[in-house]
Amino acid sequence: MDPKGKAVLITGGARIGRAVAVALAERGADVAMTYRKSKKSAEEAVTRVRDLGVRGLAVRADLTSEADLGNAIKKASRAFGGLDILVNMASIYEKTAFKNLGSKAWDKNMAANLECAYLLSLKSAPLMKRRGGGRIIHFSDWVAASGRPRYRDYVPYYVSKAGIIGLTEALALELAPEILVNAIAPGPILAPPDLSSKEKREVQRVTPLGRWGGPEEIAKAVLFLIETDFVTGECIRVDGGRHLY
Repeated sequence: MDPKGKAVLITGGARIGRAVAVALAERGADVAMTYRKSKKSAEEAVTRVRDLGVRGLAVRADLTSEADLGNAIKKASRAFGGLDILVNMASIYEKTAFKNLGSKAWDKNMAANLECAYLLSLKSAPLMKRRGGGRIIHFSDWVAASGRPRYRDYVPYYVSKAGIIGLTEALALELAPEILVNAIAPGPILAPPDLSSKEKREVQRVTPLGRWGGPEEIAKAVLFLIETDFVTGECIRVDGGRHLY
């Protein structure tokens, strides 16, 4: 699929989402972005998109609310005359000690990381089919894509991201051949703001390519999964070989 002239909805992804939005706008796609708290970041990204000569839209939405989620899809579809591509980056990443686990932590992770991806797909697919097909790209995690947990205190998060891979595979089968469904599993792309210099260097040490990837690497993967016409049901790790260590 050529992104030119296509309508895209990107959910979440405040920092990396901007790079993805700009990359798609550079190829002529109209881009809508959802945000919950990062209004400034989303509006700055949309301004950059519009500067590239295409349409841009920022929509506030709590994606754990089915009403908000559906409203975001409607707004994007109305603004652009339809929907062709969903890039579902919305996610939470929280550490929870085992002794503090319960239904609250479980429900929060499932709602933010897995259920919203499921509902977004269900509501987006009919719009894509009306336009002859589309692309759905979910976001998992390099740890979940490696098939085993590596860090303690992330039980609900890990299970939700493993669920994204299962969801991707199941939807790819259900929606073929009109809609291709894939996932990206990022590794060390951007260092969290609270990470110390020592911790950043340690991540680089255990990453075979020896560096943090940067958001542009995710944008490249998104473009590939949009432009390919023969890859579906896959989860691609973008982790600099981190899973090999």
